[in-house]
Amino acid sequence: MKIASWNVNSLNVRLPHLEQWLRDAQPDVVGIQETKLSDDKFPDAALAGLGYRSVFSGQKTYNGVAILARDRAIDDVQAGIPGFDDEQKRVIAATVDGVRVVNLYVVNGQDVGTDKYAYKLRWLDAVHDWLAEEIKAHPRMVVLGDFNIAPDDRDVHDPAVWNDTHILTSTDERAALQRLQALGLHDGFRLHHDAAGIFSWWDYRQAGFRRDLGLRIDLTLVSDALRPHAIEAGIDREPRTWERPSDHAPAWVTLGA
Repeated sequence: MKIASWNVNSLNVRLPHLEQWLRDAQPDVVGIQETKLSDDKFPDAALAGLGYRSVFSGQKTYNGVAILARDRAIDDVQAGIPGFDDEQKRVIAATVDGVRVVNLYVVNGQDVGTDKYAYKLRWLDAVHDWLAEEIKAHPRMVVLGDFNIAPDDRDVHDPAVWNDTHILTSTDERAALQRLQALGLHDGFRLHHDAAGIFSWWDYRQAGFRRDLGLRIDLTLVSDALRPHAIEAGIDREPRTWERPSDHAPAWVTLGA
């Protein structure tokens, strides 16, 4: 089962890209973030034409998440973090072929020390407490999404800039990610790649992609039960080269028998 994550940065704009990538890459399950569509506008019929069922939780202009599954049922859908009052549509979870897929669009946080940064840390705490229970009920779990956190210095183009006081790489953000992973979640990409300088996001400004000034902030985390089955993982840069691309590239992990 090939499971992918992609922040499409507006599904209204990027639907042709998503359709092309689904045809080319043929993932079995995809978590998408930043759909930026209310639920009545979600293109589930178009995706069904490609063989993908969809569940989604969206809002106009901002945020929005969805899970797509090819020729598979999507069961036990949960939108939002139970017990955490939040109008922002950033979380959706569902079970596909016995694998619990949790799709997160993690808060950006704006800048260290701001109210939005404090909200990001509270949000991550709520996710942790929810997943601590969720993984007991669903030990076969993949937690994926745009985490808006680069795990370590290998995942940034310039550690002198992206340091322990910078948003996306600050000490408290990385500690929150490590706390999530301590639940028994393993970075699928790092199970197969040790190299630095492989990224999933590049700023539109300053020719970020052409100069490869990126970060790896799109993650696929596999549970202890699935770790032995995570046979391959990667990041597909190709869609970032297309006209009017998302600033993110798809990240993926393949689960074998």
